[in-house]
Amino acid sequence: MPTLRSAADLEKLRKDILAKRDPNRPCVTICSGTGCHAYGCDKVSDAFEKEIQKQGLKDKVDIRRTGCHGFCERGTLVVIFPQETCYLKVKPEDVPEIVSKTLMEGKVVERLLYTDADGRKIVHEGDIPFYKHQSRIVFGNNRLIDPKRIEDYIALGGYSAAAKTLLKMKPEQVLAEVKKANLRGRGGGGFPAGRKWEATRNAPGSPKYVVVNADEGDPGAYMDRSLLEGNPHSVLEGLLIGAYAIGSHEGYVYVRQEYPLAVENLSIALEQARALGLLGKDILGSGFDFDVKVHRGAGAFVSGEETALLTALEGRVGESRPKYVFPAVRGLWGKPTNINNVETWATVPLIINRGADWFTGIGTAGSKGTKIFSLVGKVNNTGLVEVPMGMKLRQVVFDVGGGIPKGKRFKAVQTGGPSGGVLPESLLDLPVDFDELTGVGSMMGSGGMIVMDEDNCMVDIARYFLNFLAGESCGKCVPCREGIYQMLKILNRICDGKGSESDLELLQEIAEVVRDSSLCALGGTAPNPVLSTLRYFRDEYEAHIKEKRCPSGVCKALISYYIDPVKCQACMICLKNCPVEAISGGKNLVHVIDQEKCTKCGGCLEVCPPKFGAVVKLSGVKVPEPVPRGTEVSRVHA
Repeated sequence: MPTLRSAADLEKLRKDILAKRDPNRPCVTICSGTGCHAYGCDKVSDAFEKEIQKQGLKDKVDIRRTGCHGFCERGTLVVIFPQETCYLKVKPEDVPEIVSKTLMEGKVVERLLYTDADGRKIVHEGDIPFYKHQSRIVFGNNRLIDPKRIEDYIALGGYSAAAKTLLKMKPEQVLAEVKKANLRGRGGGGFPAGRKWEATRNAPGSPKYVVVNADEGDPGAYMDRSLLEGNPHSVLEGLLIGAYAIGSHEGYVYVRQEYPLAVENLSIALEQARALGLLGKDILGSGFDFDVKVHRGAGAFVSGEETALLTALEGRVGESRPKYVFPAVRGLWGKPTNINNVETWATVPLIINRGADWFTGIGTAGSKGTKIFSLVGKVNNTGLVEVPMGMKLRQVVFDVGGGIPKGKRFKAVQTGGPSGGVLPESLLDLPVDFDELTGVGSMMGSGGMIVMDEDNCMVDIARYFLNFLAGESCGKCVPCREGIYQMLKILNRICDGKGSESDLELLQEIAEVVRDSSLCALGGTAPNPVLSTLRYFRDEYEAHIKEKRCPSGVCKALISYYIDPVKCQACMICLKNCPVEAISGGKNLVHVIDQEKCTKCGGCLEVCPPKFGAVVKLSGVKVPEPVPRGTEVSRVHA
């Protein structure tokens, strides 16, 4: 493809690409995000290549390896256009049937379709409840684009927003449009992007830098990764627009070492953009120069905090800096620097092309547009979901997520990653936006959303996240380094049944000190899991302390396993499966658990046949005296 010298060249290329494409020609799209790679999408793709060749369809059917579709637990996902026939959990052995039935006969393979709660088969991707209730304005193109082919992005209007910006708008106009849209940073803090851009533009000193924060470290969160893997040009185009508005000629993408596919696809995208003249010197004949470098981070969670990221980008240990001087004024190498996360940059081209008024028509008064969440945990439909700001938590969990598996009761949802708050069932009708979540002791964060059911212990949940955060603190400031550790010690004590009532007051006090006096956002938000669980689930803390009981039966020190001799059928299943040989018994003999040997793994409860229900989990109750070893089942039953 020739170098593009103008907006007219870009538009001509787009028309040429579209002219060679028949919208009615079958196209097999195969999700090839990291999740589907784990399911074997490479083998599925190879199988399609071979089968299509075998059936003589090579010149009649296209195959496209796309980015993540979002419905990750159902991979490998295959969607066949133009009918939008969606197949889930596709394996290589399914491919011959798909080719012969769907591509050759126009019929569907029903066993690979989505089945709803009423047993109905759903053919089209957009009709599946997981997708139906979403608004995929940022993430939606992932399913249509091969991230290794810039032509796919250009065919959908890619880089038209950049052309409009560079050739028809002044930097001040771009700033005004982004400010009018009230685009708030999707990385966690929710600071208005336009104001941040303006501060960087107006700051004295040069050069100025723009940075993509792709150091996504929240457990279970992968929104940025999937965007960068599946649609890297949307991020680069947004970065280019932001650089023009700010007056920057050098950009960086700081991406986690653990994201090799994102780095690979981004690197290809950069090469292709440079080859077309969409990066480099005199972009589209505008006279504006801009290029981007990729920096692979070492994987420290704290480097997601923008000042720690800048320190790491400079080649030093990722540690936070005091923010009495903001990065917009003195950032990378002491120069004005603007940092936004992947999702924020990818939203910018949409605002430029469709206008701030369109964007502000979505969402709530203070939170505009959509947000991508990583919906995981105890929910039927896990994956990446993009919903309008203001959608209620209940709708996300039950309409999009499909509710709680196995008929269990919803108990809580944590939003905002490991530093987010844990919200109870009474707040399920809370609208999801920056201000509403902050007001109830949680936060939007980067978009993690972990659903929990009745089997989750809230004290243990707080301990789990504090344990993660204690290990990820950079240790530079005392409140964070020592405060998180001390909170973790108290939580361990409570979970071990050794807590006292004074621990709750001390836990609250330390949490507030850490929140109010830590250097950066890691420490400032780390107490959220503690403060929110104390606020909404205090009764569970009190049960652990006063009754030495874990209501959910999770904390090992407070539970025991016991075999009811009346229900035991001497089937020997639990005996054979005990990893530490803590169960004694034999054929026709009642089984007994040696409490001193038992590691409380719960394996005996899992394998005991439900029709017997002989194994019982006890918490806060003294274990009954076992029957004498060697007692025959018949004697007990008699």
